[in-house]
Amino acid sequence: MAHRLTGVPGVAGVMLGGSRARGEHRPGSDWDLGIYYRGELDLASLRALAGPGVDVSAPGGWGPWVDGGAWLRVGGTAVDWILRDLDRVGRVWEECREGRYEVGVQAGHPLGFWSPCYAGEVALGQVLADPSGELTELRRRTADYPEPLREALTAAAWEAEFLVEGAAKGADRADALYVSLCLSRAVGVLVQALFAADRRWCLNEKGALAVAETLPAAPAGFGRRVRALLGAPGAAPEELKATVSAARTLVAETRAGL
Repeated sequence: MAHRLTGVPGVAGVMLGGSRARGEHRPGSDWDLGIYYRGELDLASLRALAGPGVDVSAPGGWGPWVDGGAWLRVGGTAVDWILRDLDRVGRVWEECREGRYEVGVQAGHPLGFWSPCYAGEVALGQVLADPSGELTELRRRTADYPEPLREALTAAAWEAEFLVEGAAKGADRADALYVSLCLSRAVGVLVQALFAADRRWCLNEKGALAVAETLPAAPAGFGRRVRALLGAPGAAPEELKATVSAARTLVAETRAGL
């Protein structure tokens, strides 16, 4: 399928991504194919290859960061096509090398889409078809985690403290939604910092906590404590204040270890 995809005008190469590329898959895991394109993509040819009844979303159809793609069934197996603008991925990689990144709003990413994910997908993926050799070369370069990016993401952990102080104000008003959102975001920021401290690419929120709690910079009981905070933050002011207090301690310990 990957080699047939590179026959579609505009497609530069195809990578296997997700859990299967990393060897972390389960028997029923999807096959994620990153379709890297440049310029104008021949959607008609792509739709013809996908077959009847398959909706192929054009670039931008799934949001500003997860460009588009399709969900297929091949012999009863789920195969996901995920479009990636190769030039944009290259620009993001150069920004990562300079310690610059952004976090965008994207459906399916409740803590936002962190732009270094683009580079991480290439670094952790497996090249399946690459006629020009560009993907292979980019994968070689992304194998080394940029030190400026590490410094930027670990330094950004200050936001977690800011969010916890905001949550404290919400606790006084028994604003459970605001408190929960602040604490979830704070944990997400800490997880990104822990991954970066270990020079490890964090691709999305799914499964990130289970990895983060095993990393060297994580304080004792990090995962257990996060699950307690987010699993039952409380509803009454005193319950929420106790949760925020525990979060404040966890944030301080995590930042101290970075």
